[in-house]
Amino acid sequence: MGGVLGASLVVGTSVMADRQANSASSLPLEELRAFVEVYDRISTGYYEPIENEKMLENAIRGMLTNLDPHSDFLPKESFERVEESTRGEFGGLGMEVGMEDGAVRVVAPIDDTPAQRAGVRSGDIIIKLDDTSLQGMSLTEAVKMMRGEPGSKITLTVIRSGEAEPIEFELTRAIIKVRSVRERLLESDLGYVRISQFQTRTGEDLNRAVRELEKENNGPLAGLVLDLRNNPGGVLSASVDVSNAFLNEGLIVYTEGRLQNSKMRFEAKRGDLMNGKPIVVLVNEGSASASEIVAGALQDHERALIVGRDTFGKGSVQSILPLNNGSAIKLTTALYFTPDGRSIQASGIKPDIEIDLVKVERVNEERRREKDLDGHINQDGADASEQERLDEIADLLSEDYELYEGLNLLKSMVFANRRN
Repeated sequence: MGGVLGASLVVGTSVMADRQANSASSLPLEELRAFVEVYDRISTGYYEPIENEKMLENAIRGMLTNLDPHSDFLPKESFERVEESTRGEFGGLGMEVGMEDGAVRVVAPIDDTPAQRAGVRSGDIIIKLDDTSLQGMSLTEAVKMMRGEPGSKITLTVIRSGEAEPIEFELTRAIIKVRSVRERLLESDLGYVRISQFQTRTGEDLNRAVRELEKENNGPLAGLVLDLRNNPGGVLSASVDVSNAFLNEGLIVYTEGRLQNSKMRFEAKRGDLMNGKPIVVLVNEGSASASEIVAGALQDHERALIVGRDTFGKGSVQSILPLNNGSAIKLTTALYFTPDGRSIQASGIKPDIEIDLVKVERVNEERRREKDLDGHINQDGADASEQERLDEIADLLSEDYELYEGLNLLKSMVFANRRN
């Protein structure tokens, strides 16, 4: 359960120290005097005493949250949860959230978590936790409420586009162990890799997944579907590693900001894991941040066909800046750009081929086949276990229209590749 993920850079206190000397001479003295005056009025005139530490923490949080939806103050506990999230194991509900116009918005639920299993969707606006309204609550405070002991329950009330009434979900908190990469063989020679989140080891796990698929396939893959739908992002280095896995050379992403160390360029440095074979990348409105870096890089290099719907549009970089008291601030320090210089911020990645969000129902028409006839001649064919696997894949594709269409596109690309 998040609010703290995204393509982020973790930097140290030296960044803040470097700025202090340059800022001291330009401090707005009149505004600082007003701040001290307001602080004094509140501490002496508010109807009940307030701890000085609490007032100062609120002031710091206010400075940050009024900058943009992603900058925030991280008390010591929240800072520790950021580090847990990037390692891939943490407690909570299993979704990435952010602030939008003062409301807590679901960026994407994480695969195989309480939020995803209950039916929470990207774009849902959380308005209430149990009986507590989230109006006026900071993102950090909301995330803290959603955390809790594994096994404990919490009720989320959300507003969803297209629904006339709010929707309630009763969720049971759990230890979220995010396996960021999953793989399966869709058909002979055609693989599928799902990346649900970008963690520090995601690049290594991707390499392992492709090798496992090749082993199961008894040979190299002819094509791959890379699924980044509802992937809220993660660490920047992981998105670079994943992009790098499919590129032989060239720029992957670059960042631009005011600080010198926020201006970075990342180049591909190793061979293509798929050796130039066709790739289809699935994206949707829940694909954010690091997911958009990968989609943008592969699209600009014409290395993959991007399929689905416009992505979330989070093209900013958050740096985690530790403070001396054990807390930290999450500050937007740069914007990132695709190899062709496109900014993703607020616009997202537009797919090469759009697939609308539709509901497809499978028509079950009973027809007798040769194998159903009594006394049919039994020739060698798929054994029971293989047939079970094929039926499982058929069921998956019948329930996932976007994956079904992505696979069909991949087949066409493989066919064209073979003819060339």
